[in-house]
Amino acid sequence: MRKRTVFRLTAGTAALGAATFAYASLIERNMFTLRRFDVPVLAPDAEPLRILHLSDMHMMPDQRRKQQWVASLAGTDPDLVVVTGDNLAHPEAVPGALRALQPLLDFPGAFVFGSNDYKGPVWKNPFTYFNPNREYRQGAELPAEDLRQVLTGAGWADLNNARTSIKAGGRQIELVGVDDPHIGRDDYASVAGPAPAGADLSVALTHSPEPRVLDEMAADGFDLMLAGHTHGGQVCMPFVGALVTNCELPRQMARGLHRWPGTDTWLHVSAGIGTHPTAPIRFACPPEATLLTLIPS
Repeated sequence: MRKRTVFRLTAGTAALGAATFAYASLIERNMFTLRRFDVPVLAPDAEPLRILHLSDMHMMPDQRRKQQWVASLAGTDPDLVVVTGDNLAHPEAVPGALRALQPLLDFPGAFVFGSNDYKGPVWKNPFTYFNPNREYRQGAELPAEDLRQVLTGAGWADLNNARTSIKAGGRQIELVGVDDPHIGRDDYASVAGPAPAGADLSVALTHSPEPRVLDEMAADGFDLMLAGHTHGGQVCMPFVGALVTNCELPRQMARGLHRWPGTDTWLHVSAGIGTHPTAPIRFACPPEATLLTLIPS
């Protein structure tokens, strides 16, 4: 009887594990979700302004469902589109990424890149994400410059260690950004400086939400900081949330809208639209884009 009980428990656990993996790999990772937040950062008499925040598509050439869903977000009619990196996951992924982004190029936009825009993914043991001192490895070169050329050709602002001012939604918006801190490409010092008082809004971009970068952006008085990279934890536990963030950001800030500690600056971290190709699962953390409606503070 005891052996039979142990066998049933073992079989039940294995079945539950298989069912959970099937759900995470076949269902939830394709449950594309549009999240919405109101962000109180505008002047008291200002009209709302909509920012569509996309991140971490990790596009593969044949991911047509993902491409169609991202393209459909043009229907949200944003005033500004912001993309915070890791668009590619394959050397031939640029056409697929552009099928996704093409309808959005008609809107004002800005972008920064992530590590997986420059180099492709390599297989890794998922448990290494719990080791903050692990060696970071990258794969083959990706056509980041081809993607950059199309985005800038459409008039989008390239904010990889750059700063500019654009007009969107009838407002003057100050923008600053850094290249990916996760691989040491950031140089905020070259673009740092107080957000101008004359701008209607100031927004800062980074792929990886490293606190050392966010601290400086917030100290310069930017109203809103946008980041990705964390995948929201990708595999989360009920009542616990993200287990890792793959950066120095606290786990409780792995996704969503938060006030940056000790400042008036808001931070939005996107849980992202895709997954690393070698770990195509999501659990309790569906893929997402976010429509941020900026309202009077």
